[in-house]
Amino acid sequence: MKKVFLVLSLLIPFGLCALAQSKAKAPAGISPAAMTHGEAVYKLYCLSCHQADGGGAPNMNPPLVKTSYIKGDKAKLIKVILNGFPVPVDIDGQSYSNVMAPHNFLKDQEIADVLTYVRNSFGNKGTAITAAQVKAVRAKK
Repeated sequence: MKKVFLVLSLLIPFGLCALAQSKAKAPAGISPAAMTHGEAVYKLYCLSCHQADGGGAPNMNPPLVKTSYIKGDKAKLIKVILNGFPVPVDIDGQSYSNVMAPHNFLKDQEIADVLTYVRNSFGNKGTAITAAQVKAVRAKK
C-alpha cells in the first residue's frame, strides 16, 4: 500500500506538469518557450484579477479578450504592465474600477513573455513582444 501511494505521489505531479505545459500552444511565428513562460507569469501575477479565461470581472478588472489594449499598440500595453492603472479606467466603452498595481519588478523577458502569451491566448492573435521592446519602453519612463 505504501508503495502504491509513493508511486502515485510521484507520478501525479509529473502528469499535472505535462498537462499544464500542453495548454500554452504556440501559434505560428511565436516561440513555444515564450508561451510557456508567459503562461507561468500570467498564472502567478495576472490570473487572480483577469481570471483563467482572461474574462476579467465586470466593472472591476478588464477582460484580456480581444480588447483594444491587447490587440493595439505594443508600447501602450507594455506601459500598462510597468505603470499599472492608478485610477479607474475606461476600455472599449466599459469602465473598470479596480486599480492595477505596477508590475515593473518583472524582468524585461518576463513582461515580453506574459504579453506575448496574452496576445495569443483567450481568442487573441497578435505578434510577439520582445524583451528589447520592453527595455526600450522602460528606458523612456
